[in-house]
Amino acid sequence: MKQLSTPTHGAAANRPRRWPRTGYPAMLSATIAWHVVVLAGWLARPSAWPWWLAAIFANHAVFTVAGLLPRTSLLGPNWTRLPDAPHNADAIALTIDDGPDPLVTPQVLDLLDAFGVRATFFCIGAKAQQYPELARDIVRRGHALENHSQVHVHTFSVTFPGALTREIAAAQHTFEQLGGERPMFFRAPAGLRNIFLEPVLQKLDLRLASWTRRGYDTRERDPHAVVRRLLDGLAARDILLLHDGNAALTAEGKPLILAALPRVIDAARQHKLRFVTLREARAEP
Repeated sequence: MKQLSTPTHGAAANRPRRWPRTGYPAMLSATIAWHVVVLAGWLARPSAWPWWLAAIFANHAVFTVAGLLPRTSLLGPNWTRLPDAPHNADAIALTIDDGPDPLVTPQVLDLLDAFGVRATFFCIGAKAQQYPELARDIVRRGHALENHSQVHVHTFSVTFPGALTREIAAAQHTFEQLGGERPMFFRAPAGLRNIFLEPVLQKLDLRLASWTRRGYDTRERDPHAVVRRLLDGLAARDILLLHDGNAALTAEGKPLILAALPRVIDAARQHKLRFVTLREARAEP
């Protein structure tokens, strides 16, 4: 797959921001303060170094566990539901991850067209470069193209700020080139992240988005189980997660998303719910 060099940020810095700067997340500020306290304590009483070391380990354990919880806001702002606003009172969002896939994505797009549904596609930059027409087609058909990192590395959650910035900025550049617009939202690979991510997202003017409920359709072969997870307790302002990339197959060899999506859409409409993209949910009508 073709790789992009990391773009410069000078031009982006001159653009109007879409998201307000909120400063360091409380947990990051607390972690910095805790390290200062521990360092001061160690300097004052070096003989107690085992206790000071244990304090550091305890702190690291707390924010490591937080990074393993995709829906937590402990590490910074995180959309787990649509904003509580009048225009979202009957809205839900369908988000689709890990594409574009040359076999599955075109069928998903045709299915969404047939139902008149707009979705938010969190795509992988390197895949979008490999299938640029698919990425453009997502936008042409009225869907939102958002940032799911450039290469979707499994070590993303243990990556330091410089590498995080390069990875996410490269995907921003990819999608702006292909779709004509900068992504507004970011979803971490597998939803896992670390304490350094939020400052990087603020620098790149992105907002983290996770989900309300997911179908586990990358490993589940029973479409009924996927649908049940997505519909159990379905309510306005929910964010649903399915996958066009890395989709598991039913026993009949059909991608799970294609087997589950019609039932999910029908059920949502029976509940008088309409589908919006994350961008539409953010904007006042």
